[in-house]
Amino acid sequence: MPELLQATLLTLAASAGVIRLGIARRGYGEPYQPALFCVQLAFALAAGTGACAVAQLAFGFDTLEARRWLLQATLLLGFPLIGTVALTLASRWTWSRPGWGRMVLGLCAFFELARQLGWSEPYALGLGLGSASLVLYAGLVQRPARLPTGAGMLGCVLMLAALPWPTLPLADYQLLCLGLACLPLAWLLPNLRNNSNERVETSA
Repeated sequence: MPELLQATLLTLAASAGVIRLGIARRGYGEPYQPALFCVQLAFALAAGTGACAVAQLAFGFDTLEARRWLLQATLLLGFPLIGTVALTLASRWTWSRPGWGRMVLGLCAFFELARQLGWSEPYALGLGLGSASLVLYAGLVQRPARLPTGAGMLGCVLMLAALPWPTLPLADYQLLCLGLACLPLAWLLPNLRNNSNERVETSA
């Protein structure tokens, strides 16, 4: 598939995810707002990656460095946020705004440290494996509901496919895998239920 088409799909899918999550936030109470904002940030990073790729490939803009940085940020910051939010929503946990803020700052610090030390790829693999596992767990605990379980499994597989594996020929399709991953994740995260398939409610 042409890279421009992959980039366009990623931009559209991730942007739709940002909008979808923004609308879904209205149905959640205040304790869950920071978590949903964090996952919106993850989708925004993916959308920015696609937009920079489109600007470079379609219009010849010099956005290669921005594209690379946003792609790394998507893998090293966005994926862990998605995995953590999936876990907290599926488990009906609530964290404070300062707690989420410290997590984002910590991920940003380790993201930059890995970049400076040249460890971005192995660090992304480790974080990606953990994040995809959390998405899979969040889907599996929705059983016997089939759609959330299937969305969690599909999101997990596509997240794994988007990682920078050194021995698998998936690098040419990384943008496509990211874009496809956005679709089940954008549906799953606002629809996570507890084991009795009730919508997550604000804790008293």
